[in-house]
Amino acid sequence: MKQILTMLLLATTLVANARTETLKSPDGNLEMTFSLSEDGTPMYSLRHGDKDVVLDSRLGYTLRGDASPKDPMTYMRVSYDNVDMGSGFAFVEAVKSEFDETWEPVWGEESQIRNNYNELLVNLVQTSTDRKMAIRFRLFNDGLGFRYEFPYQKNLSYFVIKEEMTQFAMAGDHTAWWIPGDYDTQEYNFTESRLSEIAEKMPQAICGNDSQTPYSVNGVQTSLQMRTDSGLYINIHEAGLLDYPCMHLLLDPATMTFTSHLTPDAQGWKGRMQTPCNTPWRTVQVAPSATAQLASRLILNLNDPCALESTDWIKPVKYIGVWWEMISGKGSWSYTNDFASVQLGKTDYKSATPNGTHSANNENVRRYIDFAAEHGFSQVLVEGWNEGWEDWANCNKDYVFDFVTPYPDFDIEALNKYAHSKGVKLMMHHETSSSVRNYERHIDQALELMDKYGYNSIKSGYVGDILPIGEHHYSQSLINHYLYALKKAAEHKIMVNAHEAVRPTGLCRTYPNLIGNESARGTEYQAFGGTMPHHVTILPFTRLNGGPMDYTPGIFVMDLASVTEGRNTSWVNATIANQLALYVTMSSPLQMAADLPEHYEQFMDAFQFIKDVDIDWLQSKYLLAEPGEYVVVARQGKKNGQWFCGGVTDDNKRSLEVPMNFLEPGKTYEATIYADAEDADYKENPQAYKIWKQQVTASDVLKMDMARGGGFAISFLEK
Repeated sequence: MKQILTMLLLATTLVANARTETLKSPDGNLEMTFSLSEDGTPMYSLRHGDKDVVLDSRLGYTLRGDASPKDPMTYMRVSYDNVDMGSGFAFVEAVKSEFDETWEPVWGEESQIRNNYNELLVNLVQTSTDRKMAIRFRLFNDGLGFRYEFPYQKNLSYFVIKEEMTQFAMAGDHTAWWIPGDYDTQEYNFTESRLSEIAEKMPQAICGNDSQTPYSVNGVQTSLQMRTDSGLYINIHEAGLLDYPCMHLLLDPATMTFTSHLTPDAQGWKGRMQTPCNTPWRTVQVAPSATAQLASRLILNLNDPCALESTDWIKPVKYIGVWWEMISGKGSWSYTNDFASVQLGKTDYKSATPNGTHSANNENVRRYIDFAAEHGFSQVLVEGWNEGWEDWANCNKDYVFDFVTPYPDFDIEALNKYAHSKGVKLMMHHETSSSVRNYERHIDQALELMDKYGYNSIKSGYVGDILPIGEHHYSQSLINHYLYALKKAAEHKIMVNAHEAVRPTGLCRTYPNLIGNESARGTEYQAFGGTMPHHVTILPFTRLNGGPMDYTPGIFVMDLASVTEGRNTSWVNATIANQLALYVTMSSPLQMAADLPEHYEQFMDAFQFIKDVDIDWLQSKYLLAEPGEYVVVARQGKKNGQWFCGGVTDDNKRSLEVPMNFLEPGKTYEATIYADAEDADYKENPQAYKIWKQQVTASDVLKMDMARGGGFAISFLEK
């Protein structure tokens, strides 16, 4: 790793009368201003050139007050007063510095990332209480990050957050791509609207989920992507979410100002802190183009370097799985239909009648292992292997799984031995049903079982309302749980792919065994009524901003009625070419070929791209993009330096001029192109595609035609 670190002290002042500090990005295009208002309220603003990005916006907190009367019963009934930690501050000192390094991620969209910023640390004191608070600003060429820091102090040792009052005052009624603010799920379709239209469109934006808690008609989630009328692309998110509730945004439509809105705990409070402590980073990314927005690595750069002693055991994974059978409704997770409820250790599965639909059985799993071995996939995910799936969901059941006891028709020892003999590993599935206490109760023995049988990766899940009752998927205690499970896995050199957990905030830099997350509406929703094509053109700007997604692409048979004998009438809203493109446009070191083996056998020529495409990259080039419309990306693989290109569109037919300037000049390449056929359409003819080869050079431009809900994928071989 090449690292250049320059810490230059530009100013250290103890000037009581100082009220304003400015900071410029390394390239000078962004300027941030910090100030104290007349009443001592911390404020900041941000400009890009001559354009306002964030108008004057307040910073600070409201804390829970102290209440400790002598009568304990009175104490239980008393209302806590608001404690102001948002005004009455004075400057203590302002410290500026510069930082420039290049670091190497374990995996990702490129092999080297530059981390270059100018920093301003403002130390403040609330004069009436002698409470100290610092705000650290880091200004990059692609945006701003800032966080609160509370040093150890006798006047503020433990405190409870009532609300964080951070504002993001927008300079106009921007176009935004958003999902409803919710304490428990991100699995929504994106809505495109003006900021002023959010409240109007909110009722239509909310759809059902096993666990959801929307909080306001004006509440949205991060990562929030916006575009100004002048052509700036702005994204609000957070980085380094640790020991703190997840941040949402609450819009005041009268002023176009967002205020941070933290996920509450079971008692309604927003965070429990002990000094010294830091908050996560609040981020405002700014880009002059959509492709520049996609290229930003600000979120990763604001996270701490890798905390693991070794990383050689962390390997990108291309996998298949016994999963789509259950998701589509062709098969089931459960072993029997005999029991309306089960009690682990008491229910006698050996005497139960098999239901005949249980997909995680010995014969079927061997079929998937054979397919993986034949076609070069390193792992096979098996869901529904363990006892307890008969009443696993929506029962508020504490002791729901033990993560070690297989069903009678799943021979864990024999199947792992068979997989290893074929050069394949099984991927463990730990569905917690959101009973986090139960998972923590069993995690040690569960990981020891994985060690015994040679598993090295987990797909975990958090379906349903959180237990203990009252907690939320994104409250502080759950944020701490996800990290606990991740660290436990690292002790055993195990990678984690967490579903339904909090959206990523770049933590995969610090803990690269977090090889993937779901945390958004993925392919499974194509089996739950469908997801509109524009979804995959928005995710790279929003959900993927904080880390890769286990989107589970690669569906070739779109009519699920044909898969389930009419039991599921959902339709996958994509063409085959679109599904191939996702392996490039939605970068992840964890990529699933999600469809059934028999479906791939029908389209082996198209399946070849899934077999060939890399999943870990030397570099990435963002060629063409507009959120909600199209995304075209080229990436060079680490494995042998081969280039791949992919493009997706929304529900509009589209022709794009795709430059080949990412290729090395002076060389000729054979391009294998997988594209929509002339009559392809995601609704009417999704399986219509064409494949051809042609020679290209860096000076060429390819005209690519995409069907509605379509796309294209290209692999390149140097001649």
